[in-house]
Amino acid sequence: MSEADNVQRVKDAFAAFMVGDIPSVLAQLDPSIDWQGVIGTEGVLPQSGRRHGMTAVQEFFRLVDETVEFASFEPKEYVAQGDTVVAMGHYTGLVKHNGHTFGSPWVMAFTFRNGRVVRFREFADSAQLVRAFSAAAVEV
Repeated sequence: MSEADNVQRVKDAFAAFMVGDIPSVLAQLDPSIDWQGVIGTEGVLPQSGRRHGMTAVQEFFRLVDETVEFASFEPKEYVAQGDTVVAMGHYTGLVKHNGHTFGSPWVMAFTFRNGRVVRFREFADSAQLVRAFSAAAVEV
């Protein structure tokens, strides 16, 4: 696949994610996917940590749905080199269990093999996310 094809696959996956079409996101992944959610949030965000295989990534998306309500998810820039696509953007959201909000620039790196993502890494403001997820519940 060309770099342009790989960028389009990432754009398609983001578009599917934004409308809640997780099966279309998963269709872009290799069955042996190596997936790393926001690095630096392990032990605080339930969806953090490294995962291997499709079942584990399905669990990641289930946990994201249970814990986060995104107000915005905005991919802004794409850089491709060889089999790697790096996407840069910004998201904001609400932590469902405590009502705290967060916002962060992010970088997501996708590595392709044979037209499918074999490796994913996400980088964001992990300190802000840890604060939002570990903060005490909002009093009503």
